[in-house]
Amino acid sequence: MPLLTVADPLPWVPRRVLVTGTSGAGKTTLSTYIAAALGLPRVELDALHHGADWQPRPTFADEVAAFVAQPSWVTEWQYTDKLGDLLWGRADTVVWLDHPRRLVMWQVTGRTLRRRWRREQLWNGNTEPPLHTLLTDPEHVIRWAWRTHGKPGGRVAALLEARGEQVAVVRLCGRAQVRQWVHRLREGSLLG
Repeated sequence: MPLLTVADPLPWVPRRVLVTGTSGAGKTTLSTYIAAALGLPRVELDALHHGADWQPRPTFADEVAAFVAQPSWVTEWQYTDKLGDLLWGRADTVVWLDHPRRLVMWQVTGRTLRRRWRREQLWNGNTEPPLHTLLTDPEHVIRWAWRTHGKPGGRVAALLEARGEQVAVVRLCGRAQVRQWVHRLREGSLLG
């Protein structure tokens, strides 16, 4: 199946949806919109993965497996190093946030600064680390977003090669396309 664009109808009503893109692309926000529009259960994978003090939770993979065993769901496509094909092997629809690097970096930087300034509690009591860690931690989310910007495209290509006609992939580039697609999803015109 070819990549779908913001203008294309979906070939079926999505039941198992993955949203992919690098950190800061808007995966969690879009997942929330999709879940609400389609009445699908949603889980945020970061909430399952990060335990206290940012330590990985030992039950992570089991909890994800239980979630995706359900007949319908929406979540973010990440943690492939820990989950393998568990997510993409069950998805029927993937929404790829293929934003320009400058937009992703603007979003992830703004989000990180806001969270740190407000000391927002994230998952399981964690907060963003001090800003100086941007310079010292190679895994800092801003550096991670820069380094991994192109990886979702490779995952999508591998998915299309492996699963072809079994999965619909929608590619959205930029905020305007995301807004337009969400509007069409809410009004039901994507499902025609």
